[in-house]
Amino acid sequence: MLRIIPIEKLVLLIPMQFILSMAHRIARLSSKSSLLLLCDMQEKFRPTIKYFPQIVETSNKLLKVCKLLDVPYIVTEQYPKGLGRTVSELEIGTVKPYEKTLFSMCAPNVTNHLKSQAKDMKTAIICGIEAHACVLQTAIDLLEQKHNVYIVVDAVSSRTMVDRMYAFDHMRQAGAFLTTFESIVLQLTQDASHPKFREIQQYIKTPAADTGLLQMNTGVIAS
Repeated sequence: MLRIIPIEKLVLLIPMQFILSMAHRIARLSSKSSLLLLCDMQEKFRPTIKYFPQIVETSNKLLKVCKLLDVPYIVTEQYPKGLGRTVSELEIGTVKPYEKTLFSMCAPNVTNHLKSQAKDMKTAIICGIEAHACVLQTAIDLLEQKHNVYIVVDAVSSRTMVDRMYAFDHMRQAGAFLTTFESIVLQLTQDASHPKFREIQQYIKTPAADTGLLQMNTGVIAS
C-alpha cells in the first residue's frame, strides 16, 4: 500500500547537512567582498596553452572592470625563474606578483596577504592557467576554507582541452561556480544605474573571445 507522507514531515527527513549545502550554493556576487585572482599567466606558457592570447585578453578585460569597481586583485607567478614573468598584455600596473612553487595560489605569502589585507573577502574569482593544475588546486583550497569560488571559464585554460574539460567538471563537483566573463561583470555591477556602468559597458559590448568552449560542450574536442 502506497503511503503518502505530508510535505511538512518530508522536509524533516532531509538531512540538515544537505539543506545547509544547498543554502551555501546560493551565492550573490558583491564587489565589496570579492577578490580577483590572476593565476600564472607567464611568458613561457604562451606557445603551449590552448587559446592563450584569448585567455589573457579576457582576463585583462575583467581586470579593468575590477579596477573600475575597486575589486582588489592578486597576481601569482609559478617559478618565474624558469617560466618567465607575467605577460605584458595583462595590465597589472604596479602590483607585484607573488612568486610560488606550490601549484595552488594559496601559498604562504598569498595566504598571509589575504589574512591581513583581504579580511572581508568571501568570494574568489579566478582567471588563468592551468585549469587542471594551479587553478584547480587553488579552487579546492579556497572552497575548503569556506569561500565562494567563481571560475571564469572563458579566461581559464590548459595545454590540452581534455585536461581543461575535466578540470572544469572537477571544480563544479567540488562546489565552484563556473561562469563567463560577461556574467561575472554583470553580477559585480548589479544595476544599469551603477555610476560606473557606462565605462564598464565598453568591455561587454563585444563578446568575449572564443576559447573553444562550445566545442567542449558538444563533445568535439581537439586535445
